[in-house]
Amino acid sequence: MRGSFEEISAHLRRTIRIDPSFATFVAACRERSFPVTILSSGIERIIADRLAEIGVPDVAIVANGLVIEPAGWRLVFRDDVPNGTDKAGVVRRARASGARTLFIGDGRSDFDAALAADVRFAKRGRALERYLAERRIPFEPFSTFSEATEMMLALV
Repeated sequence: MRGSFEEISAHLRRTIRIDPSFATFVAACRERSFPVTILSSGIERIIADRLAEIGVPDVAIVANGLVIEPAGWRLVFRDDVPNGTDKAGVVRRARASGARTLFIGDGRSDFDAALAADVRFAKRGRALERYLAERRIPFEPFSTFSEATEMMLALV
């Protein structure tokens, strides 16, 4: 991509919708002292910008870096894995520390992390749901973070 961060970020705000109930999900987790970490194969700076926009600027993010150069943007992978972020490694470390882990995902880059988690939520109609269903791995299907919040609260 070429353009300033502000230009591209403005374009993304116009074209990519964030589930408006994500902020409510974060609030519900915080009320119960459940830590929330976003694991993404995307760009940390863009995610942080969008989280600030919806009122949750202080959520932990594990994602790839970005260098903006005159020739264009350059993605800087965080880890030595195909999508740049070792989501499964983060989940495994959390479990090793004694945490009970809940992973919420939708895409191909979420497969290994979902397998590493204690509990999995997979977005309906997306690759992660198909992957888990085909392998008969238990998961909870969801469509919105409002629905995921209700399901999470039913587990505690």
